[in-house]
Amino acid sequence: MSHGWGYGTADGPDKWVEHFPIADGDRQSPIDIITSQAHYDSTLKPLKLHYDLVLSQDILNNGHSFQVNYLDQPDSKDLTGGPVTGAYRLKQFHCHWGVGDLEGSEHTINGHKFPCELHLVHWNTKYESFEEAVNKSDGLAVVGIFLKIGPANPKLQKVLDKFDAIKAKGQQTTFPNFHPKSLLPSTLNFWTYEGSLTTPPLYESVTWIVLRDPISISPTQMSKFRSLLFSSEEEPARPMCNNYRPPQPLKGRKVRASFRHAS
Repeated sequence: MSHGWGYGTADGPDKWVEHFPIADGDRQSPIDIITSQAHYDSTLKPLKLHYDLVLSQDILNNGHSFQVNYLDQPDSKDLTGGPVTGAYRLKQFHCHWGVGDLEGSEHTINGHKFPCELHLVHWNTKYESFEEAVNKSDGLAVVGIFLKIGPANPKLQKVLDKFDAIKAKGQQTTFPNFHPKSLLPSTLNFWTYEGSLTTPPLYESVTWIVLRDPISISPTQMSKFRSLLFSSEEEPARPMCNNYRPPQPLKGRKVRASFRHAS
């Protein structure tokens, strides 16, 4: 049975455990990354994101965020290296954000929140499909990218220009030829840990790769995120904001870094 969930008082993250007991599991996400406690791991390989051949399909308002979906390309190896073995394929990306420009990210760095966090969701190609991989312990690899307030981001603007067509929950429109490589920071230094989906069903199936360096977004662009709605066209309008889960207990997990922390 499918249970409704959201980010409100009655159906928000504090209530998810009632229908998804795994919410109290041992590898839940997001987390607060304490940089002084992250262990530099010299065995981590460079992260390789091969997005040159990926083909975007459409953009959707799913009632929790926007989502840009990618066509399944047989034999494509979009993510390799870093903390994972084998190859992972890009499925979709989406974002989480707040009501203002001071908070909105899911992961935090030493307790500090960013205004927004972008998630690139990949699945392990040793499985037959995303649907098969989604609940496996090594099924998914998600790259998290922080957004900070600064100059306008012309690459991200291409996504924002589609928001008027997907303002309400359930709305969807075509969105071809968007290459997510344009959203990556110039360097791919990262923290990594074993975690979960940050939305129900909260499967503990994600190898998290949180990039150290943020990308820029302007205040005007950030406000465009909040023009989307949690609600459908038939419902009273509910602006989409604060669609993030708070950090979860680390419960003994190790956070590794691909770079040395400057003390």
